[in-house]
Amino acid sequence: MTNRFNLPDLNFFDKDPDVIEREMLFHVAEKTGLTLQRADPRRKFLQSLIPFISIERNRLDHKLKQNRLAYAEDDALLHMGFEMSTERLGAKAAVTTMVIILEEDRPGTFIIKAGSLVGEEPFFKLDDDVIVPLGETIVTVGATCVEKGEIGNGFLPGEITTFVEPVAYVKTVQNTTISSDGVEEESDDAYAERIHLAPESFSVAGSELAYVYWAKSASQEIVDATVDSPVEGEVDIRVLMRNGRIPTEEEIKLVEETVSSKKVRPLTDKVAIGAPNVVEYEAVVEYWIARKNATISTIIEEQVNSAFQKYQVWQREKMGRDVDLSELIARLKQAGASRVAVNSEMFIEVNKIEVAHPTLTSLTLRGLADD
Repeated sequence: MTNRFNLPDLNFFDKDPDVIEREMLFHVAEKTGLTLQRADPRRKFLQSLIPFISIERNRLDHKLKQNRLAYAEDDALLHMGFEMSTERLGAKAAVTTMVIILEEDRPGTFIIKAGSLVGEEPFFKLDDDVIVPLGETIVTVGATCVEKGEIGNGFLPGEITTFVEPVAYVKTVQNTTISSDGVEEESDDAYAERIHLAPESFSVAGSELAYVYWAKSASQEIVDATVDSPVEGEVDIRVLMRNGRIPTEEEIKLVEETVSSKKVRPLTDKVAIGAPNVVEYEAVVEYWIARKNATISTIIEEQVNSAFQKYQVWQREKMGRDVDLSELIARLKQAGASRVAVNSEMFIEVNKIEVAHPTLTSLTLRGLADD
């Protein structure tokens, strides 16, 4: 179990079997005066208890760590959030917009009930009753995925095209927007970070971290938020989404509604929400694998490719993170590359309201190299 916030590790019990055995033998010697030899059956009996004691110490250590925010998980984290008036952000279902075209020759006003299912698994259900007066043939209506989470995201326009149960007089039905906004339940790490920031929210004095707390409370998709006050009385908030994605207008509006609540925003603050400015960089990289590792070169190649992709995500998931391609070189060497050459600008400064996104990336294996 790793702790959050880069704090020193806590260990409430020593779980090393050798240490446990020494403690037991010392206790026996102290209480009885006996020194148990290696072949002594009584010592063998004590040794048989060591695995059980070690397991119990691990369990107790885990339980005690659940009282610390740096380690707490699941229900223990929920209790800590409750104490700080901070609820975990739940999963949300993806949404899209459906267009329904009806036959012209039909009797009177026609109604399609809310909740009617469209598409294939995962299904989407219509949000509202569709009432089509006589003479109209085209209507639009919102639809929400029946399963919460990211599973409903990414259906392109025209991919959702059928009612599960046929509806009379309907010629065609299809989605006109990419299904989006489905998110999973807030992760333990993101939730713990908001709990850590929660005390900042107890005052509406407008502290920097208070605005960060409320901005991140708008959506679990937000991985970073920065707050600045370029002019007295004005607050500039920039938010960045998971995997370094630039927020949409709808997501910016959601943050604006959250931080502009009467219980959150001081009356004297004029708050503006926006996306970070994008700083472009290139990462054109060549690398070599040590000749002595030729037999496992395929494995190393996969590791280096993975490290290259992870670096790009790491670079764009935080605002104000300077582009320093020496970090990329270190990661690729750690993944198994023996020599790395970067044919791009090595350092680009990024300020607190900017985020670095690549415009050109390439990773080329140049072969084997001698040590």
